[in-house]
Amino acid sequence: MQQVHCEWGPHGARQLSETSDVTIIVDVLSFSTSVDIAAGRSIRVLPYNGPLEKAQAFADHHGAELARRRGQEGFSLSPASMLTGPTPKKLVLPSPNGSNLTLLAAQNSSLVLCGCLRNARAIAKAIDGYKSAGLVPAGEKWPDGSLRPALEDWLGAGAIISHLSGTWSPEARAAAAAFEAHHADLLEALKACPSGIELIDWGYGQDVELAAQYNASRTVPRFASPAYQSQSHTLDSGQSRLDKLLYDNSQEK
Repeated sequence: MQQVHCEWGPHGARQLSETSDVTIIVDVLSFSTSVDIAAGRSIRVLPYNGPLEKAQAFADHHGAELARRRGQEGFSLSPASMLTGPTPKKLVLPSPNGSNLTLLAAQNSSLVLCGCLRNARAIAKAIDGYKSAGLVPAGEKWPDGSLRPALEDWLGAGAIISHLSGTWSPEARAAAAAFEAHHADLLEALKACPSGIELIDWGYGQDVELAAQYNASRTVPRFASPAYQSQSHTLDSGQSRLDKLLYDNSQEK
């Protein structure tokens, strides 16, 4: 029977990736939503959490395009920026939360996936059959650098958990209960949370709307260093159940 756990932020990413077969990073506004949309367009997303002044060199080293700051031309951490335009093969996506958690989790042997409200069912389907799964809601930071739990990430984790069978930890049950409480008004909940308010004030209301599109995507972004990608490109009898499901999900589009 699958064991499902849920822990916040960097400590959660470290702990769960040490003990879980699969670790799912959930940063709804906006890293995970951006990765879902980009990977669905066959863009390989390279998480980056180093100094911003070195990000271009990192992108050049990997032959990738660098996502810019919101408001600049081209791709950025804004999910809406991922919808149109030419699709680079590789895109470096700087993020203090989602990228950082991805790279922390990848230090261990756990598979690392990127989940959000948009691909909750697809993620759950992909990890069915694994003995243990860890959900890591990213949260935000207070001015002193400490973790600020974020409702949108709690709901994203809960959405995925709600599709999973097995044994849920108390924290996983609480996340699923929070999702069920807001299931009928996800967009309004995201608009009213601090991160959603901030994005709307900055003129990025479409990002909030995209993030609230529950189960709109079949994409399952899997991190295979240095990038998230949407599927395994080749299949053989020796590959994992997850690889096959990643491929099957991509063919359903």
